[in-house]
Amino acid sequence: MKTRIKILLFCVSCFAFISCDRITKDIAKEQLKNKEPLSYMHDTVRLEYVENTGAAMSLGDDLPVKASFWLLSILPLAFLLGLFTYTLKNLRNMNPMKVFSLALLFSGGIGNIVDRILFDRHVTDFMNVGLGSIRTGIFNVADMCVTAGAIGLLLFYHDKRPAQAKTSF
Repeated sequence: MKTRIKILLFCVSCFAFISCDRITKDIAKEQLKNKEPLSYMHDTVRLEYVENTGAAMSLGDDLPVKASFWLLSILPLAFLLGLFTYTLKNLRNMNPMKVFSLALLFSGGIGNIVDRILFDRHVTDFMNVGLGSIRTGIFNVADMCVTAGAIGLLLFYHDKRPAQAKTSF
């Protein structure tokens, strides 16, 4: 696949994922805030609005404001800018699935950082899945992107094509 197509794949994917995250968070604020949780499929899926000032599962929720800003906004933003730079510099040698996985990871991270910066550290979460008392934490589309991107990187990190096929672009 040509490098230009990979750049397009990365950019369009990022735009789509960040947009989806932003739209679903806005809908959650409109439809779920200050309301009882909604339950679907015999309580397998719950939609309930929460604002999280910590990381995953509210980890770091009780950090001082300055520490929270640096540890949960600036440091991840620096990491994501590094990831973005790495991706663009190395696109030529990446398979499309790795590019897509990196787009998921980047988009999810940016989606939550945008919330932290625009809404005073508050990230909108609204989905929860599980069976009975075994449940996930409450999460959002950005969290799903980060998780899917990480799984994708584990699956597609190494290109399994023969060495000569890798060099013939």
